[in-house]
Amino acid sequence: MNEEQSVDLQQRQGHAIVIGGSISGLLAARALSETFEHITVFDRDELPRSPAARRGVPQSRQIHGLLARGMEVLEQLFPGFSDDLAEAGARFGDLQSDLHWYQDGLLLKPGVSGLIGAGASRPLIEHVVRTHVASLPGVKIVDRCDALALTATADLRRITGVRLRNRAPGATEAVADADLVVDATGRGSRSPAWLEDLGYGRPREERIRVRATYMSQVYRHEPHHFDGRMGTACAAYPGTPRSGFALVQEAGRVVIMLGGYLGTQAPTDREGMLAYAGTLATQDYAEIIRTATPLAEPVRMQHPASIRRHYEEMDRLPEGYLVLGDAMCSFNPVYGQGMAIAALQGLLLRDLLAETREELGRRFLDAAARLLDTPWGVVAGGDLRFPEAEGVRTARTEQFSEYLTRYRVAAHSDAELVTAFLRVTNMLDDPSALMTPEIVARVTAGWLKGREEDEACPRRVIAR
Repeated sequence: MNEEQSVDLQQRQGHAIVIGGSISGLLAARALSETFEHITVFDRDELPRSPAARRGVPQSRQIHGLLARGMEVLEQLFPGFSDDLAEAGARFGDLQSDLHWYQDGLLLKPGVSGLIGAGASRPLIEHVVRTHVASLPGVKIVDRCDALALTATADLRRITGVRLRNRAPGATEAVADADLVVDATGRGSRSPAWLEDLGYGRPREERIRVRATYMSQVYRHEPHHFDGRMGTACAAYPGTPRSGFALVQEAGRVVIMLGGYLGTQAPTDREGMLAYAGTLATQDYAEIIRTATPLAEPVRMQHPASIRRHYEEMDRLPEGYLVLGDAMCSFNPVYGQGMAIAALQGLLLRDLLAETREELGRRFLDAAARLLDTPWGVVAGGDLRFPEAEGVRTARTEQFSEYLTRYRVAAHSDAELVTAFLRVTNMLDDPSALMTPEIVARVTAGWLKGREEDEACPRRVIAR
């Protein structure tokens, strides 16, 4: 340890507890490590010592994407992060030239975007993050430990710690005291109930219900798959509630995901999967299912609804407590936003702590809500295109959704429109970037041309 690091350590004070050792919790610990002397991360699972799926992260066996903005922030928080992923076998490539994107049944025109994505499994990404966090001064990660309840001062105005139970045989309950408690327990967070028990009430919940299902299977990757590209994504759209995504990963694997909206489910038997994949706009998935060697059994996951909890709207909140990650807002995983949002919230928490600890919970929740507005709008605009989906529709979102329908048609033959679109979906640009006069003119011209071509010869494959 050099002199500068020693001075920094002396300036850190207090103990922070993070409940939940998944990616959002680990990134919270990274943010806290610059201000707090001690940080303890508690997780209910027995954490693996190498990349492996675990019970507490049921989605870990499904396909995952790390958006370009998320990769940037992780590299900022953990210098050398991308090198570590590469050393572990992750594949990197341009998100426009190395992947094919099908929207509304049409292939968006390939090109060079300059946006770099990673082909890596969720367990590998989490393992690399956890390795970095575990090496930070003052950070301790404790597994096999359940958080049962919060503890508070007599007047209930401040959270003082967590009541815990270790999962070891014969273990008894104990209380861990802290100056700050962070809930990063994910979609099943008990914060609404805990706050209600303390007299603060529950946050308002907003839901977008699409009744989505996802089925993933891992195969042995061969160099000729996707003609050497990283993968292919095929989105569902109104009238065609089926989707597919395939991505090359580490360890010589490629994972295929077949998804469905509104209760549509892909079969898990080989012949059923082949028939389902054959209805999509590309035969990339069917080819791999037909010819590649399976390395694991198919795994299905359900996602009934995206849920956003509006803690920022609550009149009263206890001091010394905050909520982040999926515990605050869980997105439809098809948009691949979860890890990028966790990284951005970690960065936000670090920056707010650098200013002051005063009213940290309120300041964080207010700022995090503003951060969530855009990605939540992306999910709303995409999922509420389906008339059967349940959620709050506004005239503004419906107008933008109609514009994006034309945009996708134009992007079939305009690589620059595709790059602009990918920059927004990767959280590098605001959606307003798609509405500049130049972009609107290109969309209008491309849409009119595409409509004429469709009248002459329909280009879409419709999956029923």
